[in-house]
Amino acid sequence: MNLSGSFLWALGGAALAGVIVALAGGLLTETGAWYHSLRKPAWKPPDWAFGPVWTVIIILAVIAAALAWEQSDTAGMRAAVLLALLVNSVLNIAWSGVFFKMRRPDWALIEVGLLWLSILALIIVLGSVSTTAGWLLLPYLAWVSVAAFLNYRIVRMNGPFG
Repeated sequence: MNLSGSFLWALGGAALAGVIVALAGGLLTETGAWYHSLRKPAWKPPDWAFGPVWTVIIILAVIAAALAWEQSDTAGMRAAVLLALLVNSVLNIAWSGVFFKMRRPDWALIEVGLLWLSILALIIVLGSVSTTAGWLLLPYLAWVSVAAFLNYRIVRMNGPFG
């Protein structure tokens, strides 16, 4: 890994963005009475696991973003990396708002499909610049795949909503 000054700046910027995404998503996540009243499948990960898993995913995404930014050799490629990261960040935050704040797991199920596609796009875009960056994003795709199936089961076990 190249620890040049420009890489460290990219890492710092990506870390700041990662913290913002994590905080925004966290602020929209309310596991109060409404959430606890939902029926959930027995295989649902324990609530305490979500924080550590998301922390690892954000750290890996920050490193992937910095690697891709540093290894992009054109302004067009850097713009593509930035756009993919921005779209994914908005969709990541939006899921928490739709599921927890709006209390619409049914709509969140649609939104998580878009989030999953944005992660796939992120893997393709960042991976085209840095193979390592693409690999670092696979746990994110895996976790959101599990989350999407959990979202689906919650909808099936509790719907209709609204």
